[in-house]
Amino acid sequence: MKLDAALGTEGNFLQGIGRTARAAEDLGFAGLWTSETKHDGFLPLAIAANETGKMELGTSVAIAFSRSPMETAQTAWDLQDLSEGRFLLGLGTQVKAHIPRRFSMPWDRPAARLREYILAVRAIWESFQTEGALRFEGEFYSHTLMSPFFNPGPIEHPEIPVYIAGVNTRLARLAGEICDGFHVHPFHSPEYVRQTVKPAISEGADEAGRDPGQVELATSAFVISARDGEEAANQRESVRAQIGFYASTPTYRTVLEAHGWEEVGERLGALAREKKWREMPALVTDEMLTAFAVEAAPDEIGPALKERYEGLIDRVSLYLPYAPGGRDDFWRTVVESVS
Repeated sequence: MKLDAALGTEGNFLQGIGRTARAAEDLGFAGLWTSETKHDGFLPLAIAANETGKMELGTSVAIAFSRSPMETAQTAWDLQDLSEGRFLLGLGTQVKAHIPRRFSMPWDRPAARLREYILAVRAIWESFQTEGALRFEGEFYSHTLMSPFFNPGPIEHPEIPVYIAGVNTRLARLAGEICDGFHVHPFHSPEYVRQTVKPAISEGADEAGRDPGQVELATSAFVISARDGEEAANQRESVRAQIGFYASTPTYRTVLEAHGWEEVGERLGALAREKKWREMPALVTDEMLTAFAVEAAPDEIGPALKERYEGLIDRVSLYLPYAPGGRDDFWRTVVESVS
């Protein structure tokens, strides 16, 4: 199992990316992931690529439908070349409201659209590498023009792994069919991964004649790890609130179904619609907290992660951005115990 680091997005984080990336690699993290919430998901990795030499660098995740496949293919190609083959392209669909309302882009049949999107990106990469004609025509995307002036040409490491993120079985099946990796949402439990995610990936792989073991599973884990009782209580309430937020969203109801907690999701959804945010954490029981989060003393978090995920998930990061200089002893202990 690989231990990765997640890059934060708060404040003037761009100015500190070089230092953070160097420190993460020196500490021994296997990879560094960026998210795309408040900032672009690709730009930080261009900085990190110049400051590191071994660590893998990936998007977790970049929003596919806010960009054309050509734009994504070009950016990924440049990052793969810049990092000398260490880039991982992680793509996500986002939920429906954001694509038409925040990005003003079309949304329909997201799994089918994402499948074609990935095939289009790979066709564009092939055109780059071979410097040949580009001929991709699908239902959602068409790319049939690539003149030499606009073709960046071949690179040393043209095979770029593609990961996708998802919660429901349709995207997990798609990962099994055509992807190199699958990002399991932070709102998950081992039971959900075993009962829902892995069988769906296997179904997709079987249909495509692939080995499901070719699909690497990555996730981010909610962690409660405090130095004293007061800090632990505060962390529990913070994680409880985050779980309540995710569990209130109908898209994530599949996770609750693995435990028979659909009714809690309905109640949380009703509170969210009424904007009663402060009442939501109280519905997240201690049993749910145990299912969806890892709690252990700081020097026991590494072993707890291994016990929970070894043989189930291939690479794990904490739902806590890595920042050097804050809790260096904690991070060092986690890396050493997982590696």
